Amino acid sequence: MTNANKDALFVLVKSLSKSEKRQFKLYVGRLGVNTDAKFLALFNLLDKMKRYEEKIILASGIVKKAQLSNLKAHLYKQILVSLRLNPVNQNIRVQIREQLDFATILYQKGLYKQSLKILDKVKSTAIDNEEKNIAYEIVELEKIIETQYITRSIPDRADELALQAKKLSEHNVMTSKLSNLSLQLYSMMLKVGYVRSNDDLQNVKQYFESHLPKYDINELGFREKLWLYKAHLWYSFLIQDFLSCYKYSSKWVDLFYEHKEMIQLNPVFFLKGNHYLLESLFYVKYASQFELVLANLENTVTQKDFPSNDNISSLSFLYINSNKLNLHFLKGTFDKGLYLVRIIEYGINKHRDRIDEHHIMIFYYKIACLYFGVGDNKNCIAYLKKIITNKNLKMREDLMCFARVLSLVAHYEAGMDYHLEVQLKSTYKFLLKMNDLHAVQKEMITFLRNLGSIYPNELRAEFQKLYDRLKKYEDHPYEKRAFLYLDILSWLESHLENKPVSQVIREKAMASIR
Repeated sequence: MTNANKDALFVLVKSLSKSEKRQFKLYVGRLGVNTDAKFLALFNLLDKMKRYEEKIILASGIVKKAQLSNLKAHLYKQILVSLRLNPVNQNIRVQIREQLDFATILYQKGLYKQSLKILDKVKSTAIDNEEKNIAYEIVELEKIIETQYITRSIPDRADELALQAKKLSEHNVMTSKLSNLSLQLYSMMLKVGYVRSNDDLQNVKQYFESHLPKYDINELGFREKLWLYKAHLWYSFLIQDFLSCYKYSSKWVDLFYEHKEMIQLNPVFFLKGNHYLLESLFYVKYASQFELVLANLENTVTQKDFPSNDNISSLSFLYINSNKLNLHFLKGTFDKGLYLVRIIEYGINKHRDRIDEHHIMIFYYKIACLYFGVGDNKNCIAYLKKIITNKNLKMREDLMCFARVLSLVAHYEAGMDYHLEVQLKSTYKFLLKMNDLHAVQKEMITFLRNLGSIYPNELRAEFQKLYDRLKKYEDHPYEKRAFLYLDILSWLESHLENKPVSQVIREKAMASIR
């Protein structure tokens, strides 16, 4: 039987707001079809269902099994048409497409002059809003019409259109090259992860430099600059150059503030740019700037003129709350961040259809770290268990690995010795399947494995030894990132200095505040 999450029509119906459902029914009424039309009856039935069950649809008598597929396809199309007519979805990009469609219809009717008039106007709108792909389509249609209808109003019309087409094509080719490079680097990040050796570094560097097209920054428009900064950002993340990440994510965000009209047209890219800027600031531990950027983002998102739809709502929830957690980690104010747990749990349930499993697991890991920071090891273990037992998490083996290591530490802190032994065996099994491990992870596993044979009076000395072994990796180019997942050094310092781990982190934050 089709799963609710896999049935596209059911998911679409459930994603509609009350106003969108009301508009759909009004749209159906304007079509002049019978109010008992099958596709409307199917819509009403799906709207009432809590989960998709085909047997209930067939038992209702609305449609026979052989016709169900066609009826669902028809309903899906009608819902999309209704949504397209909704003023909420009428952004500049949709309006340009609509005007191009109108011009095409007029051309097909032989009304060339009227078609050219619309095209000339909408072409300017497209270029002003950096919609150069559509602008190129418009110029190509103008060229076709001009071969059949000579206006004679502009003497060098053919030369003008040829030059416009050439310039737009060059811009689009540059955008395509830069977006391809950005996508490939992002794919590399997901498949391979960060560089872990000099060989990895040289391979990534060679790939980036050989695929980066030559450009003059003064000749690039908004789109080309956006993809250029994205490509540099992913390259910087791959080689773990976090200052460079900060540089290019700042350029990305500043680009939007320099062209504020683009925030309206590309709100998703605006949100993502801010998220990567905050992530970079977290990595370089720049707390004061982090707080400022997060406040600016929240302020912008809550303004009336900021675009609003389900996708933007989900992304805003994801990025703002994830970075609110990071701010508490930066400052060591774990106890003050506990209020976020209920907000995040509610948000995950609300936005689950639009947030992928990977990001949900990252939320759980951060919540586990929050509980670990306040010494609530049982809640920490409970949230880590959600990650460790997740069979659907295909990407990010490093997240799974650190979740298991933190779970071991939390079991030790909670005095759950029996469970610690079980966890150790389970973690070893998992690690055997991994290709590479950070030296930090290996040291932690060795230490925890030997805990059972250490006498209580020897414990402090063993903590000191582990601290000394790990400290040398704090600024190591390929190992330092391990400490961003799990601040093991602060945990060890808390034992050596007999302080809560949150106090150690808070004191470090105050000492390095900027």
